[in-house]
Amino acid sequence: MLREIRELGFDYAELSHGTRISLMPGILEAVDAGEIRISSLHNFCPLPIGVNHAAPNLFQFSSESPRERELALKHTLRTLDFASRVKASVVVLHSGSIEMRPYTDRLIELVARGERDTEKYQRLCSEFDEKREARKQRHLDRVIELLKKIVAEAESRGLRLGIENRQSLEELPFESDYRMLFREIPSPALRYWHDTGHAQIKENLGFIHHALHLETFSPQLAGFHLHDVQFPARDHQPPGTGSVDFAALKPMVRPEHIKVFELSPSLPPEAVKAGVAHVKQLWGDE
Repeated sequence: MLREIRELGFDYAELSHGTRISLMPGILEAVDAGEIRISSLHNFCPLPIGVNHAAPNLFQFSSESPRERELALKHTLRTLDFASRVKASVVVLHSGSIEMRPYTDRLIELVARGERDTEKYQRLCSEFDEKREARKQRHLDRVIELLKKIVAEAESRGLRLGIENRQSLEELPFESDYRMLFREIPSPALRYWHDTGHAQIKENLGFIHHALHLETFSPQLAGFHLHDVQFPARDHQPPGTGSVDFAALKPMVRPEHIKVFELSPSLPPEAVKAGVAHVKQLWGDE
């Protein structure tokens, strides 16, 4: 796996939340041999024993269950330990979700049918906003309580945590929550992680302006998951084939930011290379 990534021209790889424990010996062998370097890990990595599929939301920081939050902490700390072992600098985190009736897929269906400007769509968005805000705080409080423990552990290991923006409207934090999050936990170890596909889907749904959101939190930015979105919500596509305006994001990009191409495994190598070339053409060597 890592050799294939290296042969595509990448010097670094991110280890994802689909990394099984059985893969660890080979990963460590490749890293120790200098075949590739690891830029970042995506929680939970490695996967908990007995889990054989990508499961970033397996244990949620926001859960009402103390046992689930305990397991979330345990496996996140394991990820931090593994990040230290492979000399990664950032661990990307999902923060949890609000327990409520899901709205995201229904809104995507309406936008796909060209109904975003209808009264029905606006009414559904207002209903979602009202219910989300009424339920949000207790879930956010649990996220913050757990993050404070994880941040302390990250600081002791010299690691940074990237809080990823999410696609689903029910997931935390919402874009308007980041200011409060950074205020509550004013640590240089806590950073923002920007997923271009997730942000574009929310722009396509009418909830944010992609480039303005990134500009707002660029001072806290650690890195990117880079992929495109074929309207309205088919993500993990090669940059340049969808609705993400990568040129508009360029002013916020810095050389120190980690850039991870998070692409569909069904893409052929030629499509991957074309997507990388598209970003490099617009962003240069940033």
